[in-house]
Amino acid sequence: MAIHYPNGKAYAPKKELLKISKKDYSFSNRGKTLEDELNEANEYYLSNDIAVIYKKPIPIQVVKVDYPSRSGAVIKEAYYRTPSTTDFNGVYQGKYIDFEAKETENRTAFPLKNVHLHQMEHMNRVLKQNGVCFLLVRFSAFDRYFYLPFAQLQLFWERMQTGGRKSIALTEFEEQAIEITPKYAPRIDYLKIVNNLNA
Repeated sequence: MAIHYPNGKAYAPKKELLKISKKDYSFSNRGKTLEDELNEANEYYLSNDIAVIYKKPIPIQVVKVDYPSRSGAVIKEAYYRTPSTTDFNGVYQGKYIDFEAKETENRTAFPLKNVHLHQMEHMNRVLKQNGVCFLLVRFSAFDRYFYLPFAQLQLFWERMQTGGRKSIALTEFEEQAIEITPKYAPRIDYLKIVNNLNA
């Protein structure tokens, strides 16, 4: 897929930006984002009749479109219609699943500014309806993944709201969250934790 600037000029990345990162990724996972990995996990769950979970589309309003050719259209201007709630939702064994996925390059903590008030309110409403809500965080520097139940996220959020720490320390994830060890298929098997917590 070619990427173009708004003036139509093709984007060409600078060579120094193409250097491979020194992060310790396995060959099959090199360059993938947390979202890519979760989409692959969700495809695995769907194709094996385990769960039906999808990435939510971003609600945007397209304002201006240019048609440089008959076969193509280029969006020139668009706005968010409403604040997005969470990243993923669906159903697993009769339970509604709703979660937010975040990556951080920070080596010591996850900044809570990456989670928004409307997302917290949304997850709280889902929890009141007996849905399953959680935050999945990837510390990309270490390729470590954590499943943080919403109830625990809420405690950290309330701590911040009352003047406390504005982030969740990696050590707190190690103590309060559940670490997901990547495996073969799916690589990020978050439903195994959902199953164990809701058994």
